[in-house]
Amino acid sequence: MGAVVLATMLTVLPAVGITFGELDGEDHPNVGALIAEIDGEKFVICSGTLIAPDVFLTASHCTIGLDEVWVSFEQDIDEPVESGLHAGIAETNSDFGVNGGGSDWHDIAVVILDEKLTSITPAELPAEGVLDDMKADKSLRDAEFTAVGYGVVRDDKTGGFHPLYWDGQRRSSTQTLLSLQKTVLGLSMQPSTGDGGTCYGDSGGPHFLYDVVVSITVSGDTPCRATDKTYRLDTSSARAFLDQFVDLH
Repeated sequence: MGAVVLATMLTVLPAVGITFGELDGEDHPNVGALIAEIDGEKFVICSGTLIAPDVFLTASHCTIGLDEVWVSFEQDIDEPVESGLHAGIAETNSDFGVNGGGSDWHDIAVVILDEKLTSITPAELPAEGVLDDMKADKSLRDAEFTAVGYGVVRDDKTGGFHPLYWDGQRRSSTQTLLSLQKTVLGLSMQPSTGDGGTCYGDSGGPHFLYDVVVSITVSGDTPCRATDKTYRLDTSSARAFLDQFVDLH
């Protein structure tokens, strides 16, 4: 990612690369990068997950104002991106930025790919209310979540933005619970407690609980080292949007 693109991300995207994580390798081959064309060249702007052979899940703040976009599932992506591209059309949630206010950001979107991808197994989506059920039986507090994405990397606890860098590689990190709200799952990315997290460019990327994508990255703290705010996928609101594009169980 060029310096201009990185600088733009730092000023206009919510604080959402993977921090204090590791290279993902083949652990999550269904996690990809969302790519847009900027001044005639293609750059990574966000992350996301294949949830059906031709449906890629991401965040609405990544797709708003975009039509044709591309997705890549390569482990290591060079910019400008010229290979490994799968074209598609962005479908931004019509309620994003319009309805719900602070109680529901509706920050969820999909890309409908031009062709079905048969070589990648789509990720599983959660049953309705599964996180509420886990909170009720107290199993949620001991759960370990895995964040995956292509965003800016932090592996140094010190400094503000200075330690951040981008190298175009898919990474993952583990996290623990902070809070569960109506539509938001709050996760810790405090390195002092052994947690990693997300940063700029991880927006729209998944947070797995076991093999299920229970939420996606939408926001967090500015220096990417404390709190991860993720949009729940087990709510009636999120499922109503997803039901237009995939078969839910």
